[in-house]
Amino acid sequence: MIVQKKTFELPSFQTQSGRLIKNLCVGWESYGTLNADKSNAILIAHYFSGTSHAAGKYAEEDALPGYWDDLIGPGKAIDTDRYFVFSSDTLVNLNARDKNVVTTGPASLDPDTGKPYGLSFPLVSIRDFVGVQKELVDHLGIKKLHAVMGPSMGGLQTLCWASSFPDMMERIVPVICAGVIDAWLTAWLGLWAAPIYADPAWKNGAYAPDAQPVKGLTLALRLVTLQANHWLWADAQFGRAFAVEGADPGADLANRFKVEAAIADLAAARAAVSDANHLLYLVKANQTFSADLAAIKARTLLLYTPTDQVFRQEHVLATAAAIVQGHAIVETAEILGPYGHLNGLAALAPLGAKIAEFLAR
Repeated sequence: MIVQKKTFELPSFQTQSGRLIKNLCVGWESYGTLNADKSNAILIAHYFSGTSHAAGKYAEEDALPGYWDDLIGPGKAIDTDRYFVFSSDTLVNLNARDKNVVTTGPASLDPDTGKPYGLSFPLVSIRDFVGVQKELVDHLGIKKLHAVMGPSMGGLQTLCWASSFPDMMERIVPVICAGVIDAWLTAWLGLWAAPIYADPAWKNGAYAPDAQPVKGLTLALRLVTLQANHWLWADAQFGRAFAVEGADPGADLANRFKVEAAIADLAAARAAVSDANHLLYLVKANQTFSADLAAIKARTLLLYTPTDQVFRQEHVLATAAAIVQGHAIVETAEILGPYGHLNGLAALAPLGAKIAEFLAR
């Protein structure tokens, strides 16, 4: 599918903390057609470092399609011949410097000053992300969603949707997430942010747009990348190979292993389109997430991976139990693969039939 990025604008938006954001903009895209009674809409919420680009390509020459392209499209598990599927960039989207991303956040110009907000931008929450999506849903004239679904932080948004607006969707599919942010994950999220705070170029968030704290941002993204994967993937993909043939890491401090170089290169590429303050705001939004799971009414399919190093299996199962206490019907299924947390992006295809059946039920 060739898809088009669109922009949704609000003159103002009030956050859960009571702060007002003027001239709010987020990007969004859609696949399939909204039916006459607007009853076939499925909202996809994206993960921490993701964007609205869930499927298809913006141009034929794009190297890769959207992250769930295996699932979304004509005749696929999330069948765009049947459903209207749409997704939006979150507020404070990490990829603020990507030409295909539209997001209001600390890197945006404050209409009152004409300068980037920096740390004067209000802290926002997962509930605020959902609030903006709700405005988009209302703008499209959709009264009830066929489903809400998404991976990782997208799963948190899904749970927030179902607990905040329990009568607005028939079913939800939270993927690789849990309704609990425990102390361990809170600390890990803090470590993702720490290299940026330690980089002198951060300047307390007041760096120029073309003077990102690149070292801190890149190291932060190396931590994110490693934790989101798994040692099964690392061992199979790289083993103990040297980054440069013949350059033994034991012979010189500058020599590296292949796994180190690969993660560093990936992080550097991501840092080139990311914004450091946006990462810090995303960390805070995830650390402070909470949802009244017992308020959920929607039929729920929780998909998780036992090797997840971000959202642990026991917390996923505890989430399922908490939703059941609210008398919603809950199913769970395991995602198997070598990628740890990222099984929710890279190894979902075998569960396609289950997802299709759940959506059609």
